Amino acid sequence: MNPLDDPMIVYLRAFVGARIHRLRNEPDRSRGASAIEWAIITAVLALIAVTIGKIIMDKIKAKADSINTGT
Repeated sequence: MNPLDDPMIVYLRAFVGARIHRLRNEPDRSRGASAIEWAIITAVLALIAVTIGKIIMDKIKAKADSINTGT
């Protein structure tokens, strides 16, 4: 029994194949470049958000560690 013969996998492969075929044969290929640009912008913004989150968490942890609980 081959898992690639599953109906959902067959449908997914056909769907992706049709999209790739349509994009490769499209006369205006600027959509692909635009998608790459958006992916890069999104990655940079995600990196900035994670960095800011880490800085905030480090400051919160440092402040929490400095609180004297009296024990």
